[in-house]
Amino acid sequence: MGAGRTGGRWIEQWDPEDEVFWKQTGEKTARRNLIYSVLSEHIGFSIWSVWSVMVLFMGPQYGVDPAGKFFLIATATLVGAFVRVPYTFAVARFGGRNWTVFSALLLLVPTIAAFVVMEPGTSYGTFLLVAALTGVGGGNFASSMTNINAFFPLRKKGWALGLNAGGGNIGVPVVQLAGLLVIGTAGAAHPRILLGAYVPLVLVAAVLAAVRMDNLAPVKNDTGAVKESVRQAHTWIMAFLYIGTFGSFIGYSFAFGLVLQTQFGRTPLQAASLTFIGPLLGSLIRPVGGSLADRFGGARITLGTFVAMAAATGVVVLASVRESLPVFLVGFIALFILSGLGNGSTYKMIPGIFQNQALARGMTGEAADAYGRRLSGASMGLIGAVGALGGLGINLVFREAFLSSGSGTGAFVTFLGFYALCCLVTWAVYLRRPAPSRVVAPHTETEPQLSTV
Repeated sequence: MGAGRTGGRWIEQWDPEDEVFWKQTGEKTARRNLIYSVLSEHIGFSIWSVWSVMVLFMGPQYGVDPAGKFFLIATATLVGAFVRVPYTFAVARFGGRNWTVFSALLLLVPTIAAFVVMEPGTSYGTFLLVAALTGVGGGNFASSMTNINAFFPLRKKGWALGLNAGGGNIGVPVVQLAGLLVIGTAGAAHPRILLGAYVPLVLVAAVLAAVRMDNLAPVKNDTGAVKESVRQAHTWIMAFLYIGTFGSFIGYSFAFGLVLQTQFGRTPLQAASLTFIGPLLGSLIRPVGGSLADRFGGARITLGTFVAMAAATGVVVLASVRESLPVFLVGFIALFILSGLGNGSTYKMIPGIFQNQALARGMTGEAADAYGRRLSGASMGLIGAVGALGGLGINLVFREAFLSSGSGTGAFVTFLGFYALCCLVTWAVYLRRPAPSRVVAPHTETEPQLSTV
């Protein structure tokens, strides 16, 4: 480690693809950083999604209708999507450890702001502003994924990125479970208990990151890589697919409780007792999606996921038409689980795509590895940001459906059509023969298998 830079712990040399280095020192250091990155990202997701819980506390005395509530959580989603881009590049500019500390402390701003304003009589504009502030929690994902991507070798990225993202995603059901605890014990009139509990947790995450994490000096912002990734068709294709997986996960996570209240007449306590189940299962299974992609190929797992998501959406549409809550819950929770699998498999595809492109261009060894790291690191922020916009789209579609018909059925029909399109894109670009396009197929990470796009 070098001490010549400002801001604390810097590692000057890092080569995870060197197996000797990895076994001797790299793996231990990477795993340590992964643990504390997960913790900070976890708290970030909780704060980002806290308005999915706050709307459950907002009874008639708040004067906000269901459409207004959907717009509150859509606003948090929108800001979280946009801040992912600067957060991605902040890692190289300031160091992964340093930025993790800062971004964790920044979560105090929306948490304390919500604590202050969360009471009847507050204007809707104020609620909207505070909901927008929580978007900074969505940025933590981008910086964390970029940072962890640099720590691990390609053969371990599916597992590491899946675990990092899954541990972060689980912040959504955790804050929803905490909301259930507050509503079930203190009642729906006390949202400040939940918000106050997160202040010390934010501080703990920041302190542990400062003490236990490292900055990687070799990680630098590469303007050329950013420009090249923007020009790459694969960047935007993967962003589109990530809308279908992560966009679904975060959009449904934010909207689930409100849909239960609005369409099925559940009380705040009844809704809160169900809301966390889907996000919890979707978060826990995300590392499995990454591991399956490592073994069987990211494109195969992704296509299978979208086919299953379309089928699950069909179940939800049927349940919505028949107003069957048990069937609706089965289909909706299946959507969460499948979106979690797809989150892991799509993110695994990204470094493999650019690694294979390098090999197809005749690069070998470290040159190919470096190219793959450059392009995947540059593209992840863009892909993550666009994918998060899918959550915004889901909440806006729900808002329009409930405004026009009082039911979410029309929204689910729209989602079904989108998943069918995702199936078609995945198959056509990465699996269709005779194009040798099985991106990250098992045991072929050294073969230049690319699509023709």
